[in-house]
Amino acid sequence: MTGREILNKMKEKVLGPSDPDSGKGKSKMSHHITHGFHLVKGKSHHAMEDYVVAQFKQIDDHELGLFAIFDGHLSHEIPEYLQSNLFNNILTEPDFWTETENAVRRAYCVTDANILEKAVDLGKGGSTAVTAILIDCQKLVVANVGDSRAIICNNGVAKQLSVDHEPSTEREEIENRGGFVSNFPGDVPRVDGQLAVARAFGDKSLKKHLSSEPHVMVALIDEKTEFIVLASDGLWKVMSNQEVADSIKDIKDARAAAKHLTEEAVNRKSSDDISCVVVRFQ
Repeated sequence: MTGREILNKMKEKVLGPSDPDSGKGKSKMSHHITHGFHLVKGKSHHAMEDYVVAQFKQIDDHELGLFAIFDGHLSHEIPEYLQSNLFNNILTEPDFWTETENAVRRAYCVTDANILEKAVDLGKGGSTAVTAILIDCQKLVVANVGDSRAIICNNGVAKQLSVDHEPSTEREEIENRGGFVSNFPGDVPRVDGQLAVARAFGDKSLKKHLSSEPHVMVALIDEKTEFIVLASDGLWKVMSNQEVADSIKDIKDARAAAKHLTEEAVNRKSSDDISCVVVRFQ
């Protein structure tokens, strides 16, 4: 092994391999809080449509953990746009620090309006989103549209922090907007016979029948909190919330836990893009 190879191995051990589909980091405010992510492309012939955010950010005397999954459909441009812009829009809302949940709702709405205005550049299609903002290692604000999901594990028990926005459960709202929900044999329910989620960013051709209003939930982090998991439906189609929690409860490295979940989903025959973020608190 050459000197350069040895140096690269040492770097990899300290920093982790420079793989855009995998990464890790930790809080400066509380060193035992760590995060890791891993993505696996599905079996479809289109480009990867899952995008991830996982980072800690210092703002004045505060620390924010910013974590997200964006799962595109008929688009990689829109989830990529969300990856670059949604958190910036949330953090620049004037009342982010005082009315965080309302700021998140407004920023989702503003971001969707921007995407629709840029439809010529961003193209057709859309994206789900689940975002989690960890404020000073104490308060977690989770928001989502679509079927990307977040769970929290307290003392071994998984609890869902997001809502799967499915056409069958929002049929009345969709019909009130002039749309319909198809339910063909052998297929999942779809908005106007096309989209398998009832809320999403983008989807200009369906927007009058589709909402981008997020579900927002707050959780407090305490000594019972072990970890949170954010993932696209490529994971949740084949694993329940509790199965996910049970399968990584003994994996202390957050990136290794995220990688384990994507591999387990593939083993269970998930053919979709799979993206996963794990944040460990212990």
